[in-house]
Parts: sequence; C-alpha cells; structure tokens
Amino acid sequence: MARLTEQEQQEIIRFIEAGKPLPDKYRFLLFEEKREVELVWNGKTSEVCNVTLPFQTIEHVDEPRAEKPEDSALQSDLFATDSRGRQLAGWTNKLIWGDNKLILSSLKNGPMREEIEAQGGLKLIYIDPPFDVGADFSMDIDIGDDTFTKKPNILEEIAYRDTWGQGTDSFIAMIFERLILMRDLLAEDGSIYVHCDWRVHAYIRIVLDEVFGRDFFKNEIIWHYRRWPAKAPIFQRSHDTIFWFGKTEMTIWNQQFQELSEATLKRFGGKKVRGETTKVVLEEESAGAPMRDVWDVKHVLGANPENIGYPTQKPEALLKRIIQASSNEGDLVADFFCGSGTTAAVAEKLGRKWIVSDLGKFGIHTTRKRMIGVQRSLKAKGKDYRAFEILNLGKYERQHFIGINPDLREEQKQQQIAAKEAAFLDLILRAYRAEKTDGFATFHGKRAGRLVAIGPVNLPVTRLFVEEIILECRKKHITKVDILGFEFEMGLFPNVLDEARDKGIDIAPKYIPADVFDKRAVEKNQVVFHDVAFIEIKPHVKKNTVAVELTDFSVFYAQDSIANAEATLKNKASKIVVEKGQIVKVSKDKDGIVARETLTEHWTDWIDYWSVDFDFESKREIIRVKNAETGESDEQWTGDFVFENEWQSFRTKKDRTLELTSVAHECPSGQRKVAVKVVDIFGNDTMTIVEVNVGGKS
Repeated sequence: MARLTEQEQQEIIRFIEAGKPLPDKYRFLLFEEKREVELVWNGKTSEVCNVTLPFQTIEHVDEPRAEKPEDSALQSDLFATDSRGRQLAGWTNKLIWGDNKLILSSLKNGPMREEIEAQGGLKLIYIDPPFDVGADFSMDIDIGDDTFTKKPNILEEIAYRDTWGQGTDSFIAMIFERLILMRDLLAEDGSIYVHCDWRVHAYIRIVLDEVFGRDFFKNEIIWHYRRWPAKAPIFQRSHDTIFWFGKTEMTIWNQQFQELSEATLKRFGGKKVRGETTKVVLEEESAGAPMRDVWDVKHVLGANPENIGYPTQKPEALLKRIIQASSNEGDLVADFFCGSGTTAAVAEKLGRKWIVSDLGKFGIHTTRKRMIGVQRSLKAKGKDYRAFEILNLGKYERQHFIGINPDLREEQKQQQIAAKEAAFLDLILRAYRAEKTDGFATFHGKRAGRLVAIGPVNLPVTRLFVEEIILECRKKHITKVDILGFEFEMGLFPNVLDEARDKGIDIAPKYIPADVFDKRAVEKNQVVFHDVAFIEIKPHVKKNTVAVELTDFSVFYAQDSIANAEATLKNKASKIVVEKGQIVKVSKDKDGIVARETLTEHWTDWIDYWSVDFDFESKREIIRVKNAETGESDEQWTGDFVFENEWQSFRTKKDRTLELTSVAHECPSGQRKVAVKVVDIFGNDTMTIVEVNVGGKS
C-alpha cells in the first residue's frame, strides 16, 4: 500500500463521513493492485452465475435419413451401434437451446463436466456474440415470393435488453460474466476466439485481457471481406476482428499456411513456396507461406452456395482455419452463440466433437437442419459422422425463473414450490386477463364465460390432469374450459379433446408463453397465449413395414392484425401480418384502396420440417442430477422418452419442396408407437403419436 499524505487521509475521512464512495484513485493507493489497466463499467461485479440445472433431451439424431435397414452399418467403424444404427457408446454432439449463461454454468458445475473431461476437456471455443447494438432476434422468413419478418418473443427481447438495455455497460457486463465461465470451462491447453467489429472491438480486447491475462494474448486476426462499394463520408468498412487468447502457455497450435497467388506460383516456375524471414525456399511439397493475421475470406452473401439465408452467417473457410489451427481430430470444440451452426458444421467435417448453443429457437432449428444435411453428405461419401442430440434446460429453467432452487432436498423443494404457487397462479391469471375463482378443485380462474385451469410450472399437463378437469366439469355442469400449460403430454391431443367433446365439454388448450415472466409485458397486456398446433397423420402398415403420411397441420400463431395494418399503412405500401393462423399480405394502392392476399394457401405452407420416430418410447430420457447430500451425481428417469429422429423431410433455401409420406421403415412385429414431429416456418415444434400393429391385423 502506498503511503498516504495527511491531506489524502483527511479527504478519505470526509468521504466516509458523508457516506459517499471513494474516488477511484484510492483503490490503487489503499490496496495492492496488480492490474495496470482495467475496464470499469456501471454495476461491475466479480460475482458469476453458479446455477446448476439438469439438461433435458428433446431429440436424438443418429440416422440422418434411414432409407434401408442396411444403411445403419455405415456407422459401425466410428462407435458401437445396435442393429437399428442407434449409437450405443462414445460422445454424442450437443445442440443446446437456452440462455448461455445458465448453459455455461450448468456445463461448468454440473454432471456434464465429467463427460467433457472424459473427452480430454474443451479445447477450443469460438464465439460471435451480438456486437451490433441495432440487431435483435427478428427473423426474415420467405413465404413464396414475399418475406415476413417474425418479431422476437419476449424471452428473446429480455435477452436483447440484458445485452443492450443500458448500452455498452450492459453488453460488457453480459460478455464479461460469460467469458469467465468459458475460461473456467476450457481445458488447460485450450483457446478462445472472440469475433467482433468496430462497435465493441476496444472494449472486448480489454475485457479479454482482464479475464484471460495479457500474457496469454495470441493474435488479433483481421478478417477482410469484399463488399459492393458505396459512397459514404467514411472509408468503406470491410473487416471484422477476431481476438485469440489461450488459457495457458500450453495452447494447441497447428501451423496453417497461406494460399499463394497465381502470380507468385508463376514467378517460381509453378512450384509451391514457403516464405521465411530472409529468403524464399522452393519446395515441391510445401504447403505455402505461414499464414498471416490478415485473412481474405469471402463473405456468405448472395449466390454463395453456403448461403442458407441466416443474417449473421459466417463462412466455413473462416472457421476451418480456426478449428484446424487450435484443435486436433477428435477434440471437443464449442460455440455458445451458434446462430446458423457454422462452427458445428465445420467441426463435424473436420472430425471434431462439438457443443453449440443459442437462445433463438429459429437458430437451433436452422442448425438442426444444417447438421442433418452435413450428416447426409458424409454418409453419402461413406465417411463417419457422429450422432447429435438437442437439449435444453426445459422445465428446470422455468423453476429457475420463478426462483426454485434445484439443489434443495426434495422436501424443501416441494415446500418452496408450494409457497410460490399462489404468486405464480396470480401472475398467469393476470397475464391471461382472467379473474380468480374459488370453490373448485381443478380451476383457478374465469374469463369471458370460460373457466381456466393452469397446469403445473415444472411438469407437462397430463392425461390425468385433463381427466380430473373433465370429471369436475361433469359434476358441476361446466361446458367451456381453457387449459393453460407450459407443456402438454406428448400424444395428449387431439384424442382427449374428442373424448371431452363427446361429453359436451369444449376444451381449449393454450400454451403459456415465456412472456409471462416479463412484468412489463404483463402490465401492458402484451402476452399472447397461443392455441396448441394440430397434426394429422395416417400410418401405412404393410407386413413388417411402417410408412407415415402427413395429412394436415394447423397453427394459430398471431402477429399484428389485419385491422391495424389497414389503419396504419400508407398509400403504395404493404405489410405482412399473421392472424388466426393465416399469413396475409395487406396492401394499399396509390388511391388508398386496400387489398388482402392470403399467402398461406395450403396447410403445407406452414411446414418447414417434419420427422418420424418409428419406435417411440424405446429410449427413456435420463438426466443426471447432483445429490445435495453426497455431491455425487445420480441418474434419474424423468418419465419422458427421447424422440429419435430416423427420417425427415425439410425445406432448404435452394429446395422448397417437401415430401409428405415417409419411407416404408422395416420394423419387428408387434404393437408400437410411432411419433411425428413437425416444425413450422417459425421454428416451433409440435408432436403427435399414433399406435400401430406391425405384422398383424391392423
């Protein structure tokens, strides 16, 4: 500690007596401070999230597209499989949907850390965080020749506010905490590459210095790309920056070489050359000159064959250099802002294992399609590919939102859930604009002549739950009911609705959106409860084969309204809205005459992707949970089953066609359940289940 002058001592006393914070200079005078430079922002704290939530398996993909039973033999060299081609051993790649702060904390502190360490640890992280303050989670979706802009949901808006709500302060706070978690998750010989542009370049560098240490800075890489020149009062912006830091001095490094120009090759007789400090050495087998830190790589725009229409998509060539330089075959790499899935796609092609995550559901769905495409391509070439699973924090994340501590003993957890139940029900009723009711066993409120039942916060609405509602309806002569739930038991609809209708009861199931956790949205009556989508399928059973035909699909999404569009549109303008499950283009001509055009002419227009599990309930969903008493992790069956994606058809940017009947899949004789999952053009999943009898009488 530096010696204080008498004047400085008196000044400190005056600040303390006035209850005011000391000026920053006293932090260095009073305490030993090793850091020469530090970035300070409003609300800076060293506290880091340490929540541990179990991961929930949504889907498992180990066959990109089963056509014939013998196709599964292609996997046998990579890891143990059963006769069905299902992966039995080895690492399964992970595509995780959710808030990456909770994901990182759960990876770092939870049971999955053991799986990561068993693979040699996490060797490489690449992230491309949302460094554009004007960006959001809106998505442009092609509807025929028109484009519809889907607004973000409130969960995505909250993430945007947390990132940019207070400008640069909140962005730095967001990235600082996540970088600390990433550093702690990296292997000792691991690297991190952080992609940014001119908006946050200076701040990110200082934050990285603070988190990883200036001694472990490796490179500032300039990614230069060509853009169509446009006149502006500044020099044309045509580069991004990628900072590379190692966790320790042992960082993995594989020398990369620069492609040489045709002029250089011609100058040296067509031979490849390697550049050295003082001379050029002619080498027939040389890979070229050691790569510089300025990379010329084409952007993914326009007619680029890689372009899948995702707004922040990065070129595969860029990620290929990073992954090859800082990892080896079989290593585990990660991307926690994965967007369109470029990191996962390149990692798979280069024989690396991967973990990627994103908060946007559309990004997760885009990555799922892209990775199935990569699997199909590798399979067609006779190359190995690895299974991947789609995970989220699901019902456990909801517990975190309402303040349930998952680390408590079961008895304490139940007490805490019960204590918060009343407040939770009030929140949902207020968001649904329903009034509270008493005197019912299953109902919590009433709205517009319909009674309202709210499902549990941490479990799906089950058949038993609905049957109890039907029983009370019959006893008390109730005919109109709304059931609100975060999730509904798979295969619950439409059968249970038909049963209720036969008894004279009109049941309307509705999803509780994540928006209810945003008090601002509730106060402004902005929360929309959507009806459950409806799938109709027809199984075709012939001897020992099953094929599935998709025959109908209905969605009830809404965004804006026709009336509002007509009232606010200027002449010679148009707007696309979604109302009552239809996408409608509203236009005004030069005279103010309004025209409406329904863009979703057929139910298939809503479908982006669908897939089949020909033997649902064959794989239980097992989670690993830390025991609060012993600290050990226990395996538990959640009561749910994993959807195993065995066949799928989906639209791509280049091919908008969709098959509506699956392949005829060979199955053992007997009764089984077939599950079908449909993903709409906004990335939302819906599933239905049908029972079939194979090899017997239907």
